[in-house]
Amino acid sequence: MSLVTIKDYLRESRLFTQRAVTAAIGVFLLLLLLILRLLDLQMINHQHFTTLSQDNRVKVQPLPPTRGLIYDRSGVILAQNLPTHSLEITPERAKDLDHTLQELSGIIDIQESDRKRFERLRRQRRRFDSIPIRVRLNEEEVARFSVNRHDFPGVEIKAKLLRDYPLGEMTAHILGYVGRINQQELQVIDNSNYSGTSHIGKNGVEKTYEKQLHGQVGLQQVEVNALGRVIRVLQQQQPIPGQDLYLSLDAGLQLVTTAAFGEKNGAAVAIDPQTGQILALVSKPGFDPNLFVEGIAPSVYQALQTSEDKPLFNRALRGQYPPGSTIKPFIGLAGLETGTIGVDQRKFCPGFYQLPGHSHKYRDWKKGGHGLMDLHSAITQSCDVYFYDLAHQLGIDRLHDYLSLFSFGTRTGVDITGERGGLLPSRAWKKSARKAPWYPGETLITGIGQGYLLTTPLQLASATATLATRGKRITPRVVASTSDHDNGQPTPLEPPPTTNLPITSSGHWDDVIEAMTQVIEGRRGTAKRIRSDLYRIAGKTGTAQVFTVKQDEKYEEDKVSKKNRDHALFIAFAPLEEPKIAVAVIVENGGHGGSVAAPIARRMMDFYLLQERP
Repeated sequence: MSLVTIKDYLRESRLFTQRAVTAAIGVFLLLLLLILRLLDLQMINHQHFTTLSQDNRVKVQPLPPTRGLIYDRSGVILAQNLPTHSLEITPERAKDLDHTLQELSGIIDIQESDRKRFERLRRQRRRFDSIPIRVRLNEEEVARFSVNRHDFPGVEIKAKLLRDYPLGEMTAHILGYVGRINQQELQVIDNSNYSGTSHIGKNGVEKTYEKQLHGQVGLQQVEVNALGRVIRVLQQQQPIPGQDLYLSLDAGLQLVTTAAFGEKNGAAVAIDPQTGQILALVSKPGFDPNLFVEGIAPSVYQALQTSEDKPLFNRALRGQYPPGSTIKPFIGLAGLETGTIGVDQRKFCPGFYQLPGHSHKYRDWKKGGHGLMDLHSAITQSCDVYFYDLAHQLGIDRLHDYLSLFSFGTRTGVDITGERGGLLPSRAWKKSARKAPWYPGETLITGIGQGYLLTTPLQLASATATLATRGKRITPRVVASTSDHDNGQPTPLEPPPTTNLPITSSGHWDDVIEAMTQVIEGRRGTAKRIRSDLYRIAGKTGTAQVFTVKQDEKYEEDKVSKKNRDHALFIAFAPLEEPKIAVAVIVENGGHGGSVAAPIARRMMDFYLLQERP
């Protein structure tokens, strides 16, 4: 017997109705949400989303300004901008960065150093910033990437201008160089003006005149597609290029001076005494500043840092050396001005000097002594005993006061970064720095440019220029004028500060300068070998000890290691009647100033005064 199932139509109808109502309510709610969202998009937040949409289509890009050029006094280019191509990656747009780098290495030569630099820059930048992975691509590499560009989203080749220094290491210490902006610099620069700019001046003229060289950033609005590729430029505000700089530097003189050192190390500075303009500033050895522009290889940088010759060290501005006998004309002037000595007053030199009541002998460089010496002969023959006695009579306090008039012990104020001030000792200084009293013997050795007294080559050149002008001290300057791209005409900078030294008698200047002339022209002058028949020179030789020779020992150059040999120094200005150039030369471990440093100075003066072009 079969069972018959009886359906409950009423129950099924009620269940269907409930489900239909629930579905209708769900559809209504979803439709309501959609309507509310449309109201939000189209009415409530219409402006906001319109802006976002526009930003997805229109991008604002910075237009970095062209960095100003640097020329010498004759228009020789010293720093320029060369066009180059760089391969750059925007991390935000690259799908898989590691895979992208691996695939790129198959078509472009990417070294491990390139990867490390890229990773370092990536940590410093934002994800939407473009970061270079390779610079200075050649034409073949550009062509290879262009063919495969579609395989590398977020990677593109950009044309850019790269800083270049044609004279390389010859101008490295005066120009400095540009390098990539680091985290510390990001904290102090105007980020809006440096948007799109990756480099900044690191030292030298490039750093001091960064504001003038950089210029003002521009902007452009561009329309881009979904891949971020620029379709067209909508609006553009051109950047303002940086100003060009014209230096007082003579590139030919810089070349001649560098060559004159040969294999020796040291520094030389030449100044126009009438204007304070620096004509040459050489620190040897130098380095190639082009290595630093896009990031120097760690191995190369370490080699430069650990080199015994210290090529990164700016000897002209930061090297602090005992001035040796080059200080004697200044001390002689102090003796005349204070009335401590008369120009014809004589002192006997037996080859040594002893303080009253002391047995210690302070030796003269000439073992047998010079005999009777007045100021002229003491400067001409560089008699140590004469200046031991003069320094003792003056005392350290008056020595300090008169030498400070010539800017010894303080920075000259030159417009290049990194200058050091040397050291001009005094009682107060020793008590503060060494916690010890000042001793009379220390005054004696200060009188011949030894002991605690330290000067830089720039200080010596500046002081020599003050001698040449008989007391007009001018702050040295490197940059002579600037030029805007609008008119192209150089605009001279304001003259640097000038101070007239309080030396009461013009005759005292004449006496010291005449003695310096006899250093060159006198029969017993210590630099007589550089005498010129075409113009007259006033100068002073110097030899500075690197280590102290004991009382019972004798200095024998051929038995001393090269790094412990005396430094050779020479200061001079010419022509005597109307000085146009003042120079200071220091040859490290060179020996005698008259035979080593003076010929370099003579070569410099010949070139500048006689226009003996190389």
